[in-house]
Amino acid sequence: MISRREFLQAQMAGMAVILCEPFRLSAGQSASPSRPLLWTHYVRISGNSLRLNRVDQIIREATETHVFGIETDNDIEGRYESFLDPTEKLKAIKAVAEKAHAVGNYAFVYVAGLECITANAANVTHSLFKDHPDWVQRKITGEPAMFGGGTAFWIRKGDEDVWVSPYVPEWRRIYMEHIRQIAATGIDGIYVDIPYWMTHFTGWEKSWASFDKYTVAEFKKRTGINAMTDLKLGDFSDANFRRWVDFRITTITEFMKEIGHNVKLVNPDAVTIAEIYPGIEFEAVRVGSDVYQLYDVIDLVAHEYEWSGVGNASKKTPFDWLHFMIGMYSFRAFAGEKPTWMLSYSWDGEKGVSPAEEMQNLFSVQLVAGTNCWDVHGHVMSGSNDIAMRKKIFGWIEQHELTFYNPRTPIYPIGVYFSPRTRDYFAEDFLSSYFGFMALLMHSHREFQIVTPRTLADFRGPVLALPDTRCVNDVEIEALESYARSGGKLIVSGRSGQYDGTGRVRQSNPLHHFLGIRNPAQKSSSAAGPWYAYLPECPGRTYWQTLGKEFSPAASRGDAAGRTFQSLRYDFDTTVIEPFHIHPQVQIVASPFLTSQTARVDGKTHVFLANFKGLEPLKKATQIPEKNVEIFFPRSAGSRAFLLPFLGEIQNVPVERSGGQLRVVVPVIDKGVVVWLE
Repeated sequence: MISRREFLQAQMAGMAVILCEPFRLSAGQSASPSRPLLWTHYVRISGNSLRLNRVDQIIREATETHVFGIETDNDIEGRYESFLDPTEKLKAIKAVAEKAHAVGNYAFVYVAGLECITANAANVTHSLFKDHPDWVQRKITGEPAMFGGGTAFWIRKGDEDVWVSPYVPEWRRIYMEHIRQIAATGIDGIYVDIPYWMTHFTGWEKSWASFDKYTVAEFKKRTGINAMTDLKLGDFSDANFRRWVDFRITTITEFMKEIGHNVKLVNPDAVTIAEIYPGIEFEAVRVGSDVYQLYDVIDLVAHEYEWSGVGNASKKTPFDWLHFMIGMYSFRAFAGEKPTWMLSYSWDGEKGVSPAEEMQNLFSVQLVAGTNCWDVHGHVMSGSNDIAMRKKIFGWIEQHELTFYNPRTPIYPIGVYFSPRTRDYFAEDFLSSYFGFMALLMHSHREFQIVTPRTLADFRGPVLALPDTRCVNDVEIEALESYARSGGKLIVSGRSGQYDGTGRVRQSNPLHHFLGIRNPAQKSSSAAGPWYAYLPECPGRTYWQTLGKEFSPAASRGDAAGRTFQSLRYDFDTTVIEPFHIHPQVQIVASPFLTSQTARVDGKTHVFLANFKGLEPLKKATQIPEKNVEIFFPRSAGSRAFLLPFLGEIQNVPVERSGGQLRVVVPVIDKGVVVWLE
């Protein structure tokens, strides 16, 4: 949600701006020999309120604090006054773009997706709802998605806040016209916030909106189903409701795709960005904005990643940090060759912890995951909790950006399959299994790769795990069969393959058929023909549930001895993974309180490590150092080892040669470190 807006600061003429160091290139070109990717891959973001008489000051301050990338906030679409007449705001956008470009900067501008606010609506003749009550989203009972001051902190007393149906023809025509006008200013990108169905304000969470006449008519046109009478809301066993769920996600995806198309029509080098708070969890299904689908149709996503109320770094438990890491790795897998921005919050006045330490914790893990950082004050889009710390961190990132942001290529990974359709229809069961499988691999420090329907056919790792992947369509079945016939090994857990891609129960399970699984109730495995392990009692789910009880206390103490999750992990390693006889190229010996990612960057083998040992929410933001971490590389990886600690300098590390391996010992890891061979 847009919970970090600047309380509508200067919402008519003002803007929040981020500016970068002098470096300018068309967004459609490569950056330079030193920056081989587009500028969007290397951003270090923060925001500032803009008045035209402050532009020089903003540029100077941004340059001094190593900010790279420009965000401007004047929201033509989300303020009814400028929706009716955007002239003045368009002038401001053009002026900001020109001023930024003159000193070598990039700029992108904020607009709302489906929300529109009329200021002081009670005392003006025209508001969106007064003029167009039929444009507004509605519950199935007819209640309009119209709210007043206090519903959310950015809605002032007397304001009218409405959420528009994306199927209103006249509204959509005007909206896209504005998008083209904005793109024509020369701005480098359009940043679309809150493209959601209204299901996130109190009382609307289970509405499955919208049931306005335009949306209902479009659904009827596409499916032949009457949404007013033929759905069992919230019942995923109802085929018609599943069609409604699919339709809502498709609607938002198509809306964002159309925005991107209109941007490119007039400014081919400009980018389209969606800001989304739901990640991979059920919230994505509820609001209809699925980041997996969105990455396929726009240039990038900025993640205000929250789930179940888990937000600020200062409030995260070690278990939350693990969840956060898996979420970010998932975003990177969805993005493919596109960047991933994180609009995340470090500290919001909480007592007992240092804002500077929380900033370091947040940014260090984002870098380990390969995502871009956005510095803010509290829970808004601009400012900083510690400007000196921002300057230090952003300056350090600038020096080492290629290490963190150049493409990471898998080497010899175990794959974990993310099934968007299973998440849509069986969210709780699938997600606990998916997170658990990821955690099992990460805690054993095995190289992993998240595989999706878009990347399944190209996966070449030795093993692929299907974490209770219940919904599998015919194309996926064909790809899985091809993978198995080519020597790939499958871990099939839970009720994987029981449903087709629409959520309908299959009469016979095609996964069981081609693997030769005869008794679905009994664990089985085979190394003859397709090599597989079938685990009807999903070990991933059991592991994740156990971590939820044990991991944070153990991590805060820095001691995993005697914990059930350790025995579960050992059992998984010895009875499931080891019988596959895979021989990882890189092996890491470290506690489960570190996460690691192994990948090839610029042709060199890298290991990215983050430490969560010792952290306690609202109490302790400094880690217990992890000591003497051993990493074994193949001799072919290089002859010299280097490590880069977070906020430190590149160091040479001794290399011990033994047989066909190179042994590197990392003496101390505080927050995070990167190790590589040359």
